[in-house]
Amino acid sequence: MNKSSNYELLGKSPEFEALLRSLDIAAVTDVTLILTGESGTGKELLAHHVHTRSRRNGAPFVAINCAALPEGLAESELFGHVKGAFTGAVTDNPGRISQAEGGTLFLDEIGEMSLDIQAKLLRFLESGEFQPVGSLKQRHADVRLLAATNADLRKKVEDGSFREDLYYRLNIIPFHVPALRERTGDVELLIPEITKRLSETYSLPVPSYSKAAMDCLKRYAWPGNIRELRNLCERMLILFNGREITDGNLPREIRHQQTKRWTFALPDSGIRLDELEQELLQQALEKSQGNQSKAARILGLSRYAFMYRLKKYQLQ
Repeated sequence: MNKSSNYELLGKSPEFEALLRSLDIAAVTDVTLILTGESGTGKELLAHHVHTRSRRNGAPFVAINCAALPEGLAESELFGHVKGAFTGAVTDNPGRISQAEGGTLFLDEIGEMSLDIQAKLLRFLESGEFQPVGSLKQRHADVRLLAATNADLRKKVEDGSFREDLYYRLNIIPFHVPALRERTGDVELLIPEITKRLSETYSLPVPSYSKAAMDCLKRYAWPGNIRELRNLCERMLILFNGREITDGNLPREIRHQQTKRWTFALPDSGIRLDELEQELLQQALEKSQGNQSKAARILGLSRYAFMYRLKKYQLQ
């Protein structure tokens, strides 16, 4: 089991442990990485994990949420500006790239960046040079770039809202962060750990969860991922500290979740499970036209779990 001071990086599922191993390997290089996955899966913490495992760990880790940048200030926030560059620019601003000198710049939700800023970012990635707003001089920075998105960048390239050349420059080593529902066994690992740490913050006694409550939580799809799980743990701690939490105490959306079942009639003659699994893998690949990430989603598997099965049955 992976152990970490951040509970968001705790996990024992094969999908999550495989991701961390791969990130540790990539961390020692200076290659650009992009993390894809749903909101709330902990992409920024994983980016910081890469930074701490890299040779740049003694230098700054600077994170910026591209979706939160005001349209007119995005360029100066990233590349900086000189005094007098525009109304309100009363002092020089070094910008986030300069602040990350020698270290790592993490661009979250990079798919929300405007095409104009994308062009300037591409130039910086290729040359290490950038030009602050209002300045006539080029500057150079030694910075490693990590990026993240919950959007389908390939689709954005196709509809013209994301530059194809930047897409390929970022997509050198892509990593898909599995959703919490894809991380086998991690919910029951995370709940007590998150609750314990929150109880120390609030100075409240830790509640316990009945088997029925925990079973219900394990079945839940967690659309908000780790962020939603933490909120649930905080709510339960405050309302039921020092007591046992039953399934009836859980929020309505968790208690009344709809479990979708696929109806399959087992033939009287029986069936070979490995053959059925291989057939499903083949059909998913056919439906996705060979796109392994899409095929994995069709089967409700993480990409890591899907790739493991392809290798197991020598279907690659």
